[in-house]
Amino acid sequence: KGLMGKESQAFQFTKHNNEMSCVVCLQSDFHFEYTECDVLGSRWRVAVPNKPDTCTGLPDPVRGTQCSFSCKAGEFLDMETQECQKCAAGTYSLGTGVGFDEWDTLPPGFFSYGTDMSAGDVFANCSNSTWVPKGDYIASNTDECTSTLTYTVSLKQSGTVAFEYFYPDSSVSFEFYVQNDQCQSTEAQSRWMKSTESDWSSHYVELSKGNNVLYWQTTAFSLASGSARPVLLRNIAITGVAYTSECFHCKPGTFSKQAGAAHCAPCPANTYSNKGSTSCQSCAQHQYAGNRAPGPSARPRTCGTQLMYRWIEPKICSESTDGAVKLPASGKMELCPPCNPGFFSSNVSSCEPCPSGSYSNGTACVQCPAGTEPILGFEYKWWNTMPSNMKSSVYSWEYTWEVAGDYIYTTPGDLDSNYMTLTLTVPGYRLTQSIAREMPNNDLAKITFVFETRCSADCMLYFSSVRYTEVERWGGTREKQSYSYIIRRNSSTCFTWAFQHTKGHSEERQYSVDFAKIYSISITNVIGGVAFGCRHCAVGASHTDESHMGGACVPCPVGHYMLNDSSTCLSCPPNSIVRTEQPIGVEACLPCGPNTRSNQDRSACVSDCTLVLEREGTARYDFSPLANVTHFRSGPRFTSKGLRYFHQFSVSLCGSEGRPEAVCVDNVTKNKREVRGHVCQATVVPSELRNQRVVSSQPFSIGDTLIGVTTESTLDHISSPQDHFPADSSLPDVIFYYRSAEATPACKNGRTTTIRLRCDPSVSEDDQLSLPSTCPEGTCDGCSFHFLWRTRHACPLCSARHYKEIVSGCIQGIQRTTYVWQEPLGCSRGVPLPAQKLSACVTLDFWLKFGVFTGTVAGLLLIALSCYFWKRTRRLEYKYSKLMMNAGERECELPAADSCAIMEGEDADDDLIYLTKKSISSKIKSFSRQRTSDGFDSVPLKSSSGMEMEMEMS
Repeated sequence: KGLMGKESQAFQFTKHNNEMSCVVCLQSDFHFEYTECDVLGSRWRVAVPNKPDTCTGLPDPVRGTQCSFSCKAGEFLDMETQECQKCAAGTYSLGTGVGFDEWDTLPPGFFSYGTDMSAGDVFANCSNSTWVPKGDYIASNTDECTSTLTYTVSLKQSGTVAFEYFYPDSSVSFEFYVQNDQCQSTEAQSRWMKSTESDWSSHYVELSKGNNVLYWQTTAFSLASGSARPVLLRNIAITGVAYTSECFHCKPGTFSKQAGAAHCAPCPANTYSNKGSTSCQSCAQHQYAGNRAPGPSARPRTCGTQLMYRWIEPKICSESTDGAVKLPASGKMELCPPCNPGFFSSNVSSCEPCPSGSYSNGTACVQCPAGTEPILGFEYKWWNTMPSNMKSSVYSWEYTWEVAGDYIYTTPGDLDSNYMTLTLTVPGYRLTQSIAREMPNNDLAKITFVFETRCSADCMLYFSSVRYTEVERWGGTREKQSYSYIIRRNSSTCFTWAFQHTKGHSEERQYSVDFAKIYSISITNVIGGVAFGCRHCAVGASHTDESHMGGACVPCPVGHYMLNDSSTCLSCPPNSIVRTEQPIGVEACLPCGPNTRSNQDRSACVSDCTLVLEREGTARYDFSPLANVTHFRSGPRFTSKGLRYFHQFSVSLCGSEGRPEAVCVDNVTKNKREVRGHVCQATVVPSELRNQRVVSSQPFSIGDTLIGVTTESTLDHISSPQDHFPADSSLPDVIFYYRSAEATPACKNGRTTTIRLRCDPSVSEDDQLSLPSTCPEGTCDGCSFHFLWRTRHACPLCSARHYKEIVSGCIQGIQRTTYVWQEPLGCSRGVPLPAQKLSACVTLDFWLKFGVFTGTVAGLLLIALSCYFWKRTRRLEYKYSKLMMNAGERECELPAADSCAIMEGEDADDDLIYLTKKSISSKIKSFSRQRTSDGFDSVPLKSSSGMEMEMEMS
């Protein structure tokens, strides 16, 4: 009914009156494919429409080539003729392989999808968490969804897969594995991708014959939206296929001069090329280009030449518009700026490092004076050429940062979303010779740089350290300012500055006027660095002779410091450490905190896990059962997409100098970055990736140095609030104070940690560590961490004052003494309870009998004594009566003695002469006689004459 387009030769018949309309297929509407090989190794070539049900009249199937057929490198299979043809100039092919180096769109055969890794009832939308093509490479996602990129290939013979990847962020899990016909994956250890330092890395895996499914899989564990940097892939090449049906164009910056090329050659320096070029073009006089450069760049200012100004190519502005800036006029000839400190100018075009033992300020080298040593490092403040240990790249081509004499700056770049990186590689660090020894937990070096940014959109400047661990970022326009970073780990370091014009992907350069400038970079104590100054070195008192002073410096002995402006070493006070970053002056000696002591090297204060407190008596503690490294987790946390994660803490409380340290690792990559100290934290995510139970990432130290051990709630400006952990016992908490000096943007003074040890005898072997209820992550501000450790090992050691004795009754002559603990029990271990004591005793019945017997005997004795004294009293009464009667008869005379034979006190029984015997009744009567009126008893007395008469009568 009409022509479909200008070049169409097919007629379209409209469907009318139940008639079918159809379009005759053109060659551009279909492509040829081979069917699966049969048992005889043969196959058919069939035509497959590019879009189903759009045309008719496809060519009939024809018998194809044998399955063993293949093309050589530099050739492709022309499916029309089923013969191998050479690739044209400007293109290439791998022959029995396929390659993918252009990523404007997702190539056929590739498939990408996102998977939700959240737990519980929270589900995240991961439909957009896929790999995104970005021209020269393809980028992964940066959220906590798992993004998978797959490619299925059928190999006719054993082959390989090789690709380049850029893996800058260890907070992203990145793995590559292959599943074959039997759905068998590659070994787990080969699936881990090693993070890159400053450039692209290559990976190579052998493939088996048959069907193979390739998997590239990433999961970000940064727990903050947009904070992770994506993984990039490029130049995927697969060998082992029978043929390739097309050739690939050479990339910009490369070329293939002749037909049948297996690869494209890079353009030499100062030349460039476009896509599919057969040759390279030379740069203009005022331009230059590096290897593989896609286009020329304005040549920077060189020494001794006139300063010229050129518009940046391609020019995207109009200078004829009103208010437009005019191109400045060429300047006058200027002399070259001096070399950077530590270098000297060997000729007019290059700078050389000063010899060993000398230093320079950028002009001439000067020998260090006797008794001093050079301060090694790097200081860049003149940018005539790119330093040899620095490199600029933007993933796909070089020289995105250009030198400009006083500073180094970013160029407009290729795409606004590209990361324009500048890397500085440092082999390691070493303290100056006077303090060079193994000293843990001390500052090794410091890097300082001055920068400036100008942004019209959401540009960002990143600064990263070891293995692209992000240290700081600056967004938007920033005025000229300085930033410093303390280095505490002695290892090879790759510092990276990355500038991104905008986060959004764009094929155009909309923010080319945005830039970042770095004016100076200084880093100290670098192995292999140059000297930009000298310092006094410490020499022992016995090594002050002139010959020695002219040689290498000798460090001060352990525990000594250096006098100001002198080489004399003096000893620090006892129980103090030496500050390594400033070993000069008495202020270099730092006293250890309470209940700690200095280690053997006088470099750190340690605790031997014992403590003595004078509080209502001497209390002794022994925390040695807590010396082993202890791990515990916070409660589960969830991201906005529902990903569950925990904060895991590792604690090395105390112990000897050789104690194991707390270690937190990053097991996302092969690098396995470790952080060591007294207390550290890592973020762990339960995962089934790589057959692991958890993924650990983002480790950092929250306690490198032990400050002291005390029961006070404040020590050295570190506070442990009591209200975080209300006490339920009268026993004081023992608090360990730690500090980590590594500063961050949020924690300018570093981080601190306090661990309260609380006595709880009821706790079993599983010690209980808890976090503040008001700060479920262990910290409320991100800088001060607080923990409570309830354990019976935090109780004072038991002593004799912690138990009492109970004495039982005497049973069958045995008495038992039992010892029991005082309640409530406030001690652990220490002195054990004494064993029960048995002693002999006498029962109550025996003492009762003994008492009755003794009482009876005493009673009888008392009665006998009473009778005796009564009788004696009667005799004395008789004598007294007799004396009184005689005194009455002879008044004024003394009575004469009746007989001189009777002595005083003797009985005068012979004076009583009874004439007749008296009866008992008469005796009673005689006793019952009444007394006389004078008060005396009348006793009849007989005279001697009467007695004689009585005797005669008898």
